[in-house]
Amino acid sequence: MAEQNFVDYVKIFFRTGKGGAGSTHFFRGPGTPKGGPDGGDGGRGGHIILKAEPQEWTLLSLKYTKHIFAEDGKGGSGGLKTGSDGKDIIVKVPLGTVAKDAETGEILLEITEKDDKKILMSGGRGGKGNNFFKSSTNQTPRYAQPGEPATERWIILELKVLADVGLVGFPNAGKSTLLSAVSAAKPKIGDYPFTTLVPQLGIVSVRPGQNFVLADIPGIIEGAHLGKGIGHRFLRHIERNSVLLFMIPADTDRSLSQEYKILINELKEFNPDLLDKPRLLAITKSDLIDADLEKMLRKTLPKGIPALFISSVTGKNIQQLKDTLWEALNP
Repeated sequence: MAEQNFVDYVKIFFRTGKGGAGSTHFFRGPGTPKGGPDGGDGGRGGHIILKAEPQEWTLLSLKYTKHIFAEDGKGGSGGLKTGSDGKDIIVKVPLGTVAKDAETGEILLEITEKDDKKILMSGGRGGKGNNFFKSSTNQTPRYAQPGEPATERWIILELKVLADVGLVGFPNAGKSTLLSAVSAAKPKIGDYPFTTLVPQLGIVSVRPGQNFVLADIPGIIEGAHLGKGIGHRFLRHIERNSVLLFMIPADTDRSLSQEYKILINELKEFNPDLLDKPRLLAITKSDLIDADLEKMLRKTLPKGIPALFISSVTGKNIQQLKDTLWEALNP
């Protein structure tokens, strides 16, 4: 996926349709110069609706959209005729889209299922015509309701990638190489920081009938929870993952425990709930070390997390890693 085509954040001004006014009308006809009230109700204003579009992977289609307005409802008329409803606006978004109030940050709704179709903002209700207000004590009401006004607000649409397993690690941890080794995905791979600038998804086949979705997400850095580097853009994507696979290269300059501790801290500072997810640790690039060094490194592994030494180049422990991830997804 081209980097310029991956859009995971848009801010749009939405306005619903206003409700149509009720009618103040009295029946007039041959022989009935002063008939009773027959004013119809106004139509409802158009809703703003978000609908899941499983074939879309980004918010690219909305990148240059700044304003979206629904249609107003039509007014009622005589003969008890109700005004027509305003046309709803249906905005198609990829799975994993979150809608937030731009001013308060309140989450309004989320689109996570392929059949999701949810009202983001309701159109104004149509006003009641004067026929609605007639009674035994008021047989000729000369008033009707106006329609409810339109509502408008700035809304942020954010995409959080949907995947079973999310890869967590610093740049150059070998995440892209692993993804290319276990799936048909072809992420850009290089030996410089932030080779991956947008999330990449791949379907991993474990054994016949056993598959899961793996997400290679832009590398984390210290201070990511403060918005440094790719910061929040990275961190919000792992909120959707069921299992987190931490990846630390065998040739890291820091100890394995230190690197893991930094990664854990970034997740904790951003969203402590992320630490409730099942975690696994892969020590990557183990083809660069010999058996003696691996034995030494095992003594520095962080406690409380299953760990494997792997190599995406030689295939070392890759099948075992896939089996372990599958078991974590299907306890």
